[in-house]
Amino acid sequence: MQARTRIIGTLIRHLAREKTGAALAEFAITLPVLVLMLFGTFEFGRLLWIQNALHYSVQQAARCGSFNKQLCGDGSTITPGQVQSYAASIAGAGVPSSAFTVNLSTACGSVTGTQVSAAYTLPLFIPYFSLAPTLTASSCFPN
Repeated sequence: MQARTRIIGTLIRHLAREKTGAALAEFAITLPVLVLMLFGTFEFGRLLWIQNALHYSVQQAARCGSFNKQLCGDGSTITPGQVQSYAASIAGAGVPSSAFTVNLSTACGSVTGTQVSAAYTLPLFIPYFSLAPTLTASSCFPN
């Protein structure tokens, strides 16, 4: 019985000192977590960038629709489609003009103004997750 206990103790001590393959096993366990964190960080940064681009583009498009008929329209009149195209062109994030809605005469507080809103569904590319949050932005600028 003592010989068996001694052999088992020796075997356990030998296995405890053996480090061959331990780093590979630890790396295999932590790699998926690191990849998810890396992709998540990149995609969260892209989400914030596109949200900022939406806010900027609706603000500038509402302002342009209120004041700058040469830039947003044909010089004399302005249409919602022209303001949508302008908003999409300055977004700089590949947001289509169909994501923007324009109302050229709406109430901005106590005065009439131009309101531009955006709703864009952004698919995130994170392995093992299927996420597509809808980003929104809205701005109203008095005439």
